[in-house]
Amino acid sequence: MRIAVAGASGKVGGEVARLLAVEGVEPRLVVRDAARAPRLRGADVAVAAFSDAAACRQAFDGVDVLLLVSAGEAADRLQQHRTAITAAAEAGVGHVVYTSFLGASAEAEFTLARDHGATELMLRESGMSWTFLRDSFYADILLDFAGAERVIRGPGRDGRCAYVARADVAAVAAEILRGPDAWAGRMLDLTGPAALTLAEAARILSKTRGEDFSYVDETLEQARASRAPYGAPDWQIDAWISTYTAIASGQLDVVSTDVQEVLGRPPRTLAEVAATPL
Repeated sequence: MRIAVAGASGKVGGEVARLLAVEGVEPRLVVRDAARAPRLRGADVAVAAFSDAAACRQAFDGVDVLLLVSAGEAADRLQQHRTAITAAAEAGVGHVVYTSFLGASAEAEFTLARDHGATELMLRESGMSWTFLRDSFYADILLDFAGAERVIRGPGRDGRCAYVARADVAAVAAEILRGPDAWAGRMLDLTGPAALTLAEAARILSKTRGEDFSYVDETLEQARASRAPYGAPDWQIDAWISTYTAIASGQLDVVSTDVQEVLGRPPRTLAEVAATPL
């Protein structure tokens, strides 16, 4: 069985490739820049951007199971996904494992989760077998949100989210790639073990890291003003802010046992992730 990892130069895709290699699998690493591909014994590297149909068809040729790590934030993200999925089907890929998002749908409060809902529909209609990994927000990115000032700012109010470790998502993906038939047609909600408010998360980071982290609950107006200096387009600022409003809405107050089901162990806690982020 030939396995390919599309997005192998990223943190999740790279960890999946490493885990496969440890198990003796020799994956095909699909990346946009060959210089950034992980150096793994036995792996071959294919260069293809999701926007390049011909390159994707060539990269996916002979592949039985494909990990499709979602494209980065972009105005044409859905078109990139459509091109890559069409190419995979034309290349004869049998099963796609897709990194989606918790509650992906056209009605999701988190605007980028709407893209994931549309991508899931593409895969359902592709003729290929599929498994959707509906990840919650990564626990690891809370450190990025806090930044050098160690302050998390956003309109999250006292909403809760069960932040999931990137490493757990990678481990689940690697496990499913090795035996996809058992997970065909499954939508797995990948969460951490406890739903936390942002204030609680900040306290955990403080205790674990030995530094003072805090959470500032912004209004929508304050959130927009604090992000305006980045000069990002409106759709992207809306996505950043909806990260927090999705938490406030209660849509992400979900604790799932799916990580435990796949891996046979509980998901990592936020404290564990803060100690060794991926």
